[in-house]
Amino acid sequence: MSDLNCLIVEDEPLAAKIIEDYVAQIPGLKLKGICGDVFSANEKLRNEKIDIIFLDINLPKINGLEFLKTINNKYGIIITTAYHQYALEGFNLNVIDYLLKPIEFSRFLQAVNKTFAQYPEKITEVAKETSERKFHFFVADKKRHKIYFEEILYVESLKDYVKIHTVTKSLVTKFQIGEIEQLLKDHDFFRIHKSFIVNMKHLSAFNANEVEIGKTNLPIGRTYAELFKKQVGAE
Repeated sequence: MSDLNCLIVEDEPLAAKIIEDYVAQIPGLKLKGICGDVFSANEKLRNEKIDIIFLDINLPKINGLEFLKTINNKYGIIITTAYHQYALEGFNLNVIDYLLKPIEFSRFLQAVNKTFAQYPEKITEVAKETSERKFHFFVADKKRHKIYFEEILYVESLKDYVKIHTVTKSLVTKFQIGEIEQLLKDHDFFRIHKSFIVNMKHLSAFNANEVEIGKTNLPIGRTYAELFKKQVGAE
């Protein structure tokens, strides 16, 4: 069976990027486009085979629920919104799930798996891939936060603490950078500076002096420069 084709209908660029990143992490999903309003979404639906729509409610001109009423249950719909008060109306319109922002990856995956349940041959594949995702519970704000390694963009040293920057949030936890370097060393992370460890999977560009992770530029320390060149094959 081919992948399930997805469409994101979301007018907030940051929210759309988070969903895009989540989709990219789930085997069996293929993103076919991101639309900022229902008019461009409607055109996309006419020209592409779409299985799942991640649909925001607060959209310009026509909101997501009004748009949903026009497409006659042809697609699997997962609502992604900051407004809890429309949940009952959404489920009355037969949506698969109703996700409240900010959306955690585990909750997103739960919603997607409800869709995969309609395609039994996909369940085994997704369960196998996601069960191998590595994580650690980091203590911050008197809570233990489950952070998947693949969602970490980079780690920043703050003396006896570190700040962990992920695709959805940042948190400060009591770790020395050398300790977290040991924790992450076998998972595609690389220390580029005495104060920074980066996830190489999120590396988008680099030069002799700095790397680009998402929209953030980080310095390469002199003592780490040669090792970094070997790591990226840029000798």
